[in-house]
Amino acid sequence: MPHVIVKLSSGNSEEQKAKLAEEITKAVMDSLNYGEEAVSVAMEEIDPKDWTEKVYKPDILAKPEQIYKKPGYEPV
Repeated sequence: MPHVIVKLSSGNSEEQKAKLAEEITKAVMDSLNYGEEAVSVAMEEIDPKDWTEKVYKPDILAKPEQIYKKPGYEPV
């Protein structure tokens, strides 16, 4: 039962987030052969000024073994 949590900068519209959730659901279904009923997607908005402390350090730097696509930026 995949549950995908997307952490993103605040400021995206509800329509954009709904579209992203739809596309992620399709990708999970296609890639992992789950039905739509098995997939859930959550959005967690992070203020850009808090990104390094709330996302980059704890989720990216501290857990490199979980990262399948590394970001192409360095934190500020």
